[in-house]
Amino acid sequence: MKSRTIALAMFATAVLLVVGYQYSVAQPVVSRQTAKIGIVSVRKVFRDCQLNVKYRSNALAEQSRLKAEEDKLDTEIKAQEAALKVLKQGSPDYLTKANELFHKKAGLEATRQFNAQARALKDQRWTEALYQELIVIVKELAQQKGLDMVLEGDELEFPIASGEELMMALQTHKVLYSGGCVDLNAEAMAELDKRESKFKF
Repeated sequence: MKSRTIALAMFATAVLLVVGYQYSVAQPVVSRQTAKIGIVSVRKVFRDCQLNVKYRSNALAEQSRLKAEEDKLDTEIKAQEAALKVLKQGSPDYLTKANELFHKKAGLEATRQFNAQARALKDQRWTEALYQELIVIVKELAQQKGLDMVLEGDELEFPIASGEELMMALQTHKVLYSGGCVDLNAEAMAELDKRESKFKF
């Protein structure tokens, strides 16, 4: 009786194993779903969009205007330096002109420093505004196309000017290959150019 029960249990186990194996083989293989990924080169979009081209053109014109004003002051200072040389050192007239020259030189140096800092700050604020708007655009495009994520995909341009720039590029260049990703550069650029009214030049 005991051996009969053991034999039946072993038979039932064997049947279950065979049925289980056949069931698992019969199931379709479910492939792992691949994420849909987009790619955008921020550097390329910034470099080529007409909005930024226009800003750079205006910035260069403003820079040229300020440089002309600085050069004019510099010319005046050189003329005053030449005039000072013909005056008798220590005379009241000499001291008055020397004092004026000193203040004019200090004013020119302060103007140059201020112009450089103001230009750098303006460029920074512009780039921040452009980048913030680009993030909004990329999010909208990703949602329209059903993308799961969008990666920043700048391509390095060789040769790189300095070792410091090379190290910075190596630290920030994260996407080494983007084949099969949806390229959003052209659409992001076109959309950015449409939003000129949001920006102040």
